[in-house]
Parts: sequence; structure tokens; C-alpha cells
Amino acid sequence: MRVFVTGGTGHAGSYIIPELITAGHEVTGLARSDTAAAALSAIGAKVRRGELQDLDGLQEAAAASDGVIHVAHRQDLLPSGGIDAVAAAELPVVLAYGEALAGTGKPLVAAGSTGSPGSLGRAATEEDPALPCGDEYKGTLRARNVVESAVVGLAERGVRSSIVRLPTIMHSTTDHAGFLPTLITLAQEKGFAGYPGDGGNLWNAVHVRDAASLFRLALEKGAAGTYWHAVEDGGIPFREIAEAIGNHLGLPAVSVPADELMLPGYFGFLANLVTLDLPVSNLITRRTLGWEPTQPSLFADLDNGHYFSSADDRDPSR
Repeated sequence: MRVFVTGGTGHAGSYIIPELITAGHEVTGLARSDTAAAALSAIGAKVRRGELQDLDGLQEAAAASDGVIHVAHRQDLLPSGGIDAVAAAELPVVLAYGEALAGTGKPLVAAGSTGSPGSLGRAATEEDPALPCGDEYKGTLRARNVVESAVVGLAERGVRSSIVRLPTIMHSTTDHAGFLPTLITLAQEKGFAGYPGDGGNLWNAVHVRDAASLFRLALEKGAAGTYWHAVEDGGIPFREIAEAIGNHLGLPAVSVPADELMLPGYFGFLANLVTLDLPVSNLITRRTLGWEPTQPSLFADLDNGHYFSSADDRDPSR
């Protein structure tokens, strides 16, 4: 299969492309710079130079492919416009793919979030749709729900579209900018590993290599209009994550009261995220696509030590 991939030099994309090539697919990656082009070539992909703003170019690339995996987003918009601006820029991109693939039955697989169904008081399943995104969710991760809904909706136009929901933590030896290294840096700066309240709220996690294999399976055999859950650890108490970080750093794990979560408190801009309670099931994904995580779990990966070698490098006091 000829596959067009965006975001191929990012954390997830740099694993997705080798996964596809190993399975025998021919991959073309979008690159906006010489550096990105060289990185794509180094992992075996063909290179198409372009920008996410060039919708005509994206349509052309999608039409020339047998399928599309979209994991890119306009990260450059975050400082000025936040997640709202990122979602607003991504929506026309996925709709452009829809125009190119309409009526073909070709697959379009895009990245989503395990938070899109909201906090349900139970484990979210693949049958739970992304909740509508009203004004009250501006500035939150749920602002991207409009993108997820648009992708799934393309099934009605003859696109084999699906969403791979990614967890709050996607860990690996190359995770340098995710939530986990951020929490480790915070613990070093504050002198303790913090958790909100009693820390009983549940987060979820997966190794990025396992997530990459799920993107491939969704591309190869995922049905139209479906959600898939790239989650191995579906319900980890935040307190246990803080305790693991603290143990590795030789620091205590400490509860952070609600009135100290926000700036200039412990978590700052992460305050609304660390309180999320998002238990997730992967049962339908495993049964339907035959996906089985094989990589180290979150705590096993922490025990491998690589996150804390990087933490030493980031800490000027060491």
C-alpha cells in the first residue's frame, strides 16, 4: 500500500513510518524543511515537500496514495492561539483529505485523544463518540473533538476513516517533550513529586511502538467511522505516577491542594490536565484488530531509567 503520512518526524510518526515499512508498505512523508526531509529519508520514507497550510498539495498527495495517516498538527500556533487555534487549523486539513478520498473506500487514520468522550464515570470504550465541543470547552483538549468528529463523519462520504485515540502518556526512549518528562522536571524544580488532591484520578498510557502498530492495523483493516484505543495501562492513579517519579528521583510524593494547582502553584498551566479522570478500555480494539501491546508498561519503562538520565541533563544543579 502507498501511504501518505504527516507528522512523520514527530514522536509518534517517527515510529509509525518504520512500522509501515517493515510491514511492506511504501511510505511518503510530508516535510516542510530540509531537516525534516533528511529525517524522513533516514527512516526509509520518500519525501514530499510541503506545508499543512497547502490544502491543494495535501489533496494531491492523498489522491495519489492508497491511504493516509495524519498525526501532524500546527504546534507553532500553540503559543499565540492555544489548542483552539491548533484545532481550527487542523479541521480544513482533514476535510481536504475527505475531498481527495471521497467515494474511494481508501483509509484515513488520524490521531485523537482518550479524553474526547469526556469523564464518563466509567471506562470509556471505542463506542463512545467524541463529545460535542461547545464554547465552554474552548482552550481545553476537547477543542479538538471537532476534528475527530469530522474524520469519523467522512465514513458517510465513502472514506474508510478512523481515529486512533492516544493516551495522556505515550512513553519511549525518545519522549523528550511529553507529559512524563514535564512532570519529572516539575518534581526536580519543586523538590517533590506532586499529585492533585488524593491522586485517585486515573490516567492512561502506552508505549509509542505499540501505538505505531495500532495505526498500521487501523490503516490495513479498520472499519469506516470507528475509534480505536491505543492504551495499554487504562487506569493508573495519578498518585502512583507521582510516587514512581519521586522514588526514582529520591523525592517525596506530596498532595497538592486544589487552591495551589494553578499559577503560581505547583502545576501551573497543567492544572486542568492533571485533574483529569480518564479510565479507558481497549477491549474492542484488541478483539477487532488483534492488537496486543508488547512493549514495556509505563512503570517498567520508568524503571529502565532513561527518563531520569535525561532529567539529570535538564537539571542545572546536577
